[in-house]
Amino acid sequence: MSAAKILPAGITRAGEGVDGTVWNVLGHTYWHKSDCESSFAFETLDAPGTFVPPHIHPTQDEFIYVLEGTFDLYLDGTWLQAGPGDLVRMPKGKPHAYYNRTDRPNRAIFWVSPGRRLKELFDQLHDLTDPEEVVRRSAACEVEFLPPGAVSGA
Repeated sequence: MSAAKILPAGITRAGEGVDGTVWNVLGHTYWHKSDCESSFAFETLDAPGTFVPPHIHPTQDEFIYVLEGTFDLYLDGTWLQAGPGDLVRMPKGKPHAYYNRTDRPNRAIFWVSPGRRLKELFDQLHDLTDPEEVVRRSAACEVEFLPPGAVSGA
């Protein structure tokens, strides 16, 4: 069993990552904000036309606090929209996805609880361009993508 990840005190500035960590994941920019046993947080910049397809976190609740732009969201069978100041709650085990279908970038703070292996996954996905490998590595780190076509309107 690994040692517990303890939350260090401090500030992670806007547009910066802990220890300078920034990930490029299939056109999204993610800044590492925090990682400990109870949660993992990251800031996103999602270019127009980018999306994260339907997937499930079987061991984590996930949240999005929208800073800029509009997200089209699929959440457990329902399509929703979230804008600046909105908090999206995505319970563990429920399929969800998000899309930037606008002509402007979206920016948000995402976090999961507990932290589990999401930072490890982002470390592996940085600059990876093969979507099938993204799906394979995600499954190994407790993120399960639904098969293409599993969600209408996606």
